[in-house]
Amino acid sequence: MVALVSRTGRHLQRYNKDRRQVVGCIPYRYRGDEEEKFEVLLISSQRQGKGMLFPKGGWETDESLKQAALRETEEEAGVLGKLENILGIWHFQSKSQDAYMFPLLVTKQLEYWPEKAFRQRTWMSVTEAKEACQHSWMKEALDKLVKRLALAKQEEEEGEGVGTCTLS
Repeated sequence: MVALVSRTGRHLQRYNKDRRQVVGCIPYRYRGDEEEKFEVLLISSQRQGKGMLFPKGGWETDESLKQAALRETEEEAGVLGKLENILGIWHFQSKSQDAYMFPLLVTKQLEYWPEKAFRQRTWMSVTEAKEACQHSWMKEALDKLVKRLALAKQEEEEGEGVGTCTLS
């Protein structure tokens, strides 16, 4: 049996000019074989009444940015996957934080994970996620992900139209 424990405390927390460094992911999947069945995973906040959000947490001094994103997503949402290129960095004056967000194409959903007892996870459409998520910056990150994936799909389709030409 493996111990399922989340990191706690802020003794290893990374700061940049007194600004806490936070990292998170937007876990997503395509349900079935249809790309139209695009879903994102939101988790419940640990704070009562704070709604749903994407997994995020502190970037610690003993890990890379990408390692922190993967760790936070596994701890809070119980999913593993392929981490993709960063979506952006959001700055918060009210909390003195910088938040780095990544897309994560989910390849495995765990039955047990460190924060299972504290959080619910729910797969949602983009529309449902925008309604459920309490943070405008997370909605903005989701919009960036949707645009990025749409552009990649368009480029892929255009590339399929380019082929070899045989002269007779």
